[in-house]
Formats: sequence, structure tokens, C-alpha cells
Amino acid sequence: MTTTQPSGQRPAWVDNELFPFESHFVELDGNAVHYVDEGSGPTLLMLTGNPVWSFAYREAITNLRDRFRCIAVDFPGFGLSTGAPGYQYLARDHAELLVSFLDRLNLTHLTLVGHNWGGPFGLYAAQRRPDKFERLILTNTWAWPLNGDLPSELFSRGVGNPIGRALIQRFNLMIEYYIPSAHKRRKLSDAEMAHYRQAMPTPARRRACAALPGELIGARGFFTDLENQLSALEKLPTLLVWADADPIFTDKYRQRFEEAFPDHTTTVLPGAGHFLQSDAPTEFSNAIKTWWDELASRDSTAS
Repeated sequence: MTTTQPSGQRPAWVDNELFPFESHFVELDGNAVHYVDEGSGPTLLMLTGNPVWSFAYREAITNLRDRFRCIAVDFPGFGLSTGAPGYQYLARDHAELLVSFLDRLNLTHLTLVGHNWGGPFGLYAAQRRPDKFERLILTNTWAWPLNGDLPSELFSRGVGNPIGRALIQRFNLMIEYYIPSAHKRRKLSDAEMAHYRQAMPTPARRRACAALPGELIGARGFFTDLENQLSALEKLPTLLVWADADPIFTDKYRQRFEEAFPDHTTTVLPGAGHFLQSDAPTEFSNAIKTWWDELASRDSTAS
């Protein structure tokens, strides 16, 4: 991808108290990609997915930026990022754009924090740029084809067809239903919900949100390639932070990652919903700090 000077800007509806971070933009092939870059220290690359944006990490960033450099990215069509004309908002498009983002910012020594779609996108980038990644943090995500997994296939076929996409775009179903229902520990405030609604205020703006459900099974080739190359990352120290009240990414997903990454530590957050970084931000942040300290102690003992 080619790059030029960034053209995005932070809209007035973003509350500086709720989202007290400087907004940065980089233009990649006409896509205005928004990200926050807070703190200093080892770099955490924070990625999430449909239908949220870096706003979901705001409390975790506040908790972690005294020890880490926290970079949280919005994919085109989500949050404050805008897709270029012709951008398709498909899984491989987002994953390739992330690789270009890492190259453009010359990021290295990364720890992936991959949640929801941010898991496969981030793992794809780690496979493409293995010299840039040192550790993995995976939270309620997946990295293999879901074809044949009955709940996922039914959801993908039911919501990802033309009628389902039209309903998502017309009635904003992912924002209005999925985000509140996927928080189990706490209820989001009206101001918090407004930051998700304002990011996708029109049917046209919800195109990205409507495109990804169909990709759960439609992107089978992408996920097959991803799964086949997971072994290239198997030696990386890995933290699994898992919300156990997530009805979609259940224990079987966590257990599969435990098998794929032998050098793993698992922390389960009881009663937390799918968006655990927002539902249980303190425990989420503490799990990362504790794991980091344990790895430092292990490395010190080994040396």
C-alpha cells in the first residue's frame, strides 16, 4: 500500500473526558486510519472488532499507560477511521491494511492484544511480520475456519446474507443490541453508547459493520491459511484472558488456543461478557501486568 499524509480529523462528538487521548491519523491507500498512542514502555498493539473501536479500550489504556506504550487502532469503517472508495471491508482487507500500518509506523517489539476480529487480523500480521512480534495476548477470539460450527454458521448465513446486511445497516442492530447484551458485569452509560452510535450514524457508515458477519464463513480461505500457519507463532509467550460469560467465544475456543500455544498463561474473568476490556477493565489490565511480571521473573531466573 502507498502512503500519504493523514487526512482524518477527530469529530466534535468525541468527549475529551471519556476518551482523554490524542487522536492520530495515517492515510493508507486513501483509508484514513485512526489510532491512539499513549504511554511509554513495551508496546501493546490493541485490536478489537465488530462493532466497536478503540474507545472500548479507554479504561485499559488509562490503567496500563504508566508501564506500556498502548497503540489502539480503528479499522476502516469503525470508530474514527474511514474507508477509501472501493475498500471492501472484508477480513483479508483489514488484515492486509494492518500489516501496512505496522510498516508505515515502523513498529517493532510488539505484544499483540487481539480481541474479537482483532485476533485473526493481528495473528495474520504476526505471521506476515514475525520480526515485529514478541508476545501475544488473546481474548475471546479465534483463528480458524468456523465453517461447520453450527452456531457460527447459522449466524453468518442468517445475518451475513443481503437481507441481514440491510437490516444491520437500517436498524443498527449490532450497536443497539449486541454491545449492551455483551456486557454482563456493567451497564454502559448513555454517554458511552453515544460514542458507539455516533461512530456509525448512517446506514452507509454501517457498511463495515454489516460486512463482517458474512465473513465468518465467507472468508474460509483466509482462515484456513491463518490456521495452517499458527505453528509459526507457537513459541511466543501467550496470555489468554477469557471472559467466561461470552456465549459466542466459549471455553472450547480458549482450549484450542491453549493447545496451539504451549507457552501460555490463562486468566479467566468470571461473569465478564464478550467485551471484557470494557466490562471488567481493571481485572483485564491487572491480568496483563501480572503476566508481564511473571515473565520477567522467569526470564531473570533463567539467566
